[in-house]
Formats: sequence, C-alpha cells, structure tokens
Amino acid sequence: MRNSLVIFFKCLLMIFFISGCKVKKVTVGEGISFEKEENLRYGTDPEQIMDLYTPHQGFSNKKNVFIMIHGGGWRGGDKSNLTFFTLSMMQRFPDQVFANINYRLASSTSPGIPNQTDDIASVIQYLDKKLNGRPQFILLGNSAGAHLSMLYAYHFDHQKRIKAVVNIVGPTDLSDPGFEKYDDYSFVKNYLVSPKAVVPGISKTLFASPITWVDSTSAPTLSYYGNTDRVIPLSQMRSLDSAFIQSKVNHETYEFNGGHMDWEKAPNNQFLIEKTARFLKHLDKK
Repeated sequence: MRNSLVIFFKCLLMIFFISGCKVKKVTVGEGISFEKEENLRYGTDPEQIMDLYTPHQGFSNKKNVFIMIHGGGWRGGDKSNLTFFTLSMMQRFPDQVFANINYRLASSTSPGIPNQTDDIASVIQYLDKKLNGRPQFILLGNSAGAHLSMLYAYHFDHQKRIKAVVNIVGPTDLSDPGFEKYDDYSFVKNYLVSPKAVVPGISKTLFASPITWVDSTSAPTLSYYGNTDRVIPLSQMRSLDSAFIQSKVNHETYEFNGGHMDWEKAPNNQFLIEKTARFLKHLDKK
C-alpha cells in the first residue's frame, strides 16, 4: 500500500512538472523563431522560475545568453513585465538565447541580498548544464533588476562569466541623498540586505551599491536613464559614470526623454535595442 502511494505521488509530481514546463514555438519575425520553455525551475523555491527562448536553429556556445531581470522595487514585479521587450530583443538578436527570470522577492523577514544575487548565480549554473557548455552572459535589467545586474556583475561574479551589463534606470548608489526620496527607501535601508552578507566596516547601503565595487575589471556596461525620472535621479547615472571613468571601464550612457517607465515606449525602446546591438558588436571586435 505504501509503495503504491509513493508511486502515485511521484506520478502527480511528474504531471505537475510537465504541465508547468510547456514547450512551444514562438515566431517573432519572418524566418525568426525560438523554442520557448515556460516556467523552467532553476531552484527549489516556487519563485525560482524562468522562461527560456532558444533559437529554433539551435544554440552555439559562441553565442551569448541574455538574462532578463525584471524590476519592481526588489519585492514586487514579475518576469511577465519584460516579456514584450524580450520578444523585441529577440527580433534584433535572432541567434542568441534569452532567459527571462523570476527571482525570490524580498520582504522584511527575507532580505533580497544575497538571495537575489544568489538566484542569478543559480540561473547561470542551470544554463551551463542545460546548454551543455560555458556561454557568455549578458545581464539586462530594469530598475531593481538593473541594480541586481550591476551588483552581481561587479561584486559577485567571481568567475567573470558576465560579458556585459545593460542597465536600464538602475539604482547605483543607495546612499545617495537624491535616492532617499524614493517612496520605499526605508525598506531599502532596513531590510533589503541581510546583515550577515555585509563586509565588516561598511554600511548595508554602501555594500549594496554597485558603484562601491566598480574597478578596472568590471563588466562593460551600457546605461539608460530618463531625464524626468522621479524614482531614479540622474545623480545615480552621474555617480556610475564617474566610477567608470576613474576605473577606465568600457561603458556607454544614454538619456531618454521621459520618466521611470518610459524607456520601454517608442521610440525609446528601439533606440535602446539598437545601441545595445552596437555596443555588443564593438565588444566582439576586441
């Protein structure tokens, strides 16, 4: 009887797994198609899932993998927020792989850092195995997702797997007085970072600030900021540029007309995609 129950529950788990990981063909343009695997689990937590898009003609280890990281103030948002932009990127990069991920959301009892940067590491490890190689990764995030992209690339990427970062309206200095006007700043200051993760002699906000970790080995970065953004002031952009210049990091920075979410509206979105393509092309020539 007990063995029968074990087999029954294993079957239920298998059915759940299969139904949760649907595979289908996605066409994004004439002659451009991808195989999409929905809600792939890269960890044991229910929030650790991704949508993976692989070029229909197959994947070469010489190609890049874009990891798309949504915003939402570290404790909100969903990968679906970046689905449309991911599809737009796939049109411009038809031979690349795209992983649009969810990560463990932060709360007052579950800090985002290091959980969320650990999730990026887990995604990379998962994709290494699934793609059967060691591809290069490009982290592309908006808002909190851009912050996590930069923080991971500049501080947690010990094996230097990140080829480049595309930073869209990302916080760069959490101790900036201009950023303290952010509506949820008390959460950022008190709960975003686990005290156990902080290096001795540094505050939690400085530890979680990407500019703290910029040095000459930092990943090349393209940044995009709105000139009327009331969430992320342009002082964040200037601080990051200053750190890049001081450490001689390969970078490009652009401003768009609009506020925090206007980057994904036309013509700003297409401008960003074209600048990203040119930036990565220059990296490939080096």
